[in-house]
Amino acid sequence: MAWNFGDILDAIAPVLPPDAPALIHGERMITWGETTRRSNNLARALLARGAEPGDKVAFYMRNRPEYVETVAACFKARLTHVNVNYRYTADEVFYIFDNSDATVVVYGAEFRGIIEQLKDRLTKVRLFVEITDAEPAGFAVRYDDLVAEGDGAPVDIVRSPDDLLFIYTGGTTGMPKGVMWTHDDLREVSLSAARRMGPVPETLDELVESIKAVGPGARLLPAPPLMHGTGLLTAIGAHVAGGCVITLQHASFDPVEMLEAIDRHRPQGLVIVGDAFARPLLQALDAEPGRYDVSSVAGIVSSGVMWSVEIKRGLLRHMPQAVLQDGFSSSEAIGMGTSVMTSAGEVPTAKFMLGERCKVFDENDQLVTPGSGVSGVVAIGPPNPLGYYKDEDKTARTFRTIGGVRYSIPGDWCVVEPDGSLTLLGRGSVCINTAGEKVFPEEVEEALKTHPAIEDALVVGVPDETWGQAVTAVVQLAPGEGLDEEALRRHVRQSLAGYKTPKRVLAADVALRAPNGKADYKTATAFARAQLGIAG
Repeated sequence: MAWNFGDILDAIAPVLPPDAPALIHGERMITWGETTRRSNNLARALLARGAEPGDKVAFYMRNRPEYVETVAACFKARLTHVNVNYRYTADEVFYIFDNSDATVVVYGAEFRGIIEQLKDRLTKVRLFVEITDAEPAGFAVRYDDLVAEGDGAPVDIVRSPDDLLFIYTGGTTGMPKGVMWTHDDLREVSLSAARRMGPVPETLDELVESIKAVGPGARLLPAPPLMHGTGLLTAIGAHVAGGCVITLQHASFDPVEMLEAIDRHRPQGLVIVGDAFARPLLQALDAEPGRYDVSSVAGIVSSGVMWSVEIKRGLLRHMPQAVLQDGFSSSEAIGMGTSVMTSAGEVPTAKFMLGERCKVFDENDQLVTPGSGVSGVVAIGPPNPLGYYKDEDKTARTFRTIGGVRYSIPGDWCVVEPDGSLTLLGRGSVCINTAGEKVFPEEVEEALKTHPAIEDALVVGVPDETWGQAVTAVVQLAPGEGLDEEALRRHVRQSLAGYKTPKRVLAADVALRAPNGKADYKTATAFARAQLGIAG
């Protein structure tokens, strides 16, 4: 059947226990009865104030229940979600608002100052909604007033499976682009993955009967920001399954806060972003073994950043019952591959089993033969996004038809092993060309991070007269460790070819990652160039 998330929420609400928790944030708990009423009211309030089906709603807030509620309201009112990175400068925020053609902005009160700076330039925005416990800005309406406005009845509207959800992705180069997903395609992607585990509800009636039989869905704790794809899509999945979404309160990731939330709220699922979240989580568990009850955790999902086997092994010491699922995906290419590890057996870092929709093509658009040693780009077949909003050139470059099939090819390079699995090399946009040889930063970073002195590392290419680009590492040292460049170079040389060994290793005095754990190669490159006295 054709799916719409608003229709799903309308269908499951009457069969969910009204007192079942839907959203938890610190001491706050919003039940399914409450969030259904609030999101219905918000949907009608936005429509009553001039929003029309298809209009874009910009979300400018940290993780909080209002994020999930407003997504639900957009689904119900046929409005389009637009995520805004709250780390952006005012001009970068303006770009997202303007590029997306947002007519509604829902923002947390902490960002009022930037909204005040921008509001006169935001000529397309007709409604500002402020989430605040106090009085809103004079030009805005208060979120709590809108969710209390009405009787909580469902919105009387006919929806379409082609209704849209946008995910703005910054990537590694260029300006952020809005990836356009239809509800039906996004739902089909999630169902296709679930079908490999067993039967799934294929109609609304089957979904309703399933909830009647087994009760509310699972509790999920997504640790990364909801304004990024990994956190957003997993939270949506839990919500439309009638589950509970647990969000953390701190402005930056705090592993102790996460462990305390697990101990208290008993989630079955966790969402992290690779070693950037898993390493500090493991360190907190190792520091106080047995302090936190993590026995509720049945699975941990990660995507977007390398998750090393050493860290996975450590987490399984503390939660041997958990299934660790490392997803090879991006906002425009969901489900390229998976790597599943349990206490019963290990899987090497960056090794993934190809998804059923996934192919690997060489530079001539020919399928790569497993075990050939030929590197290729990963391509995933339909369902896929419609493309990038208002960017036909980038859409044409990323979404290409090969052999009559339209693939999403975001630029990830890999080698296909004899068993059909793939070993990820890295994203072509950050590939380093040194004396004609390709070096993918991720494999050098992983080699560096196996050294006990290194907490984290990014590898970039900087201009060099001899090599064209010089492989350069920017590292975060472990507490109490000093920088020994030659020792680190020798360590890398033990496992990688000489040309992949960093010419220089620099100790970072800048953040290497965004709040979602993704590598900030732009900042690392600027830092390296400044340290080495390279102009530009």
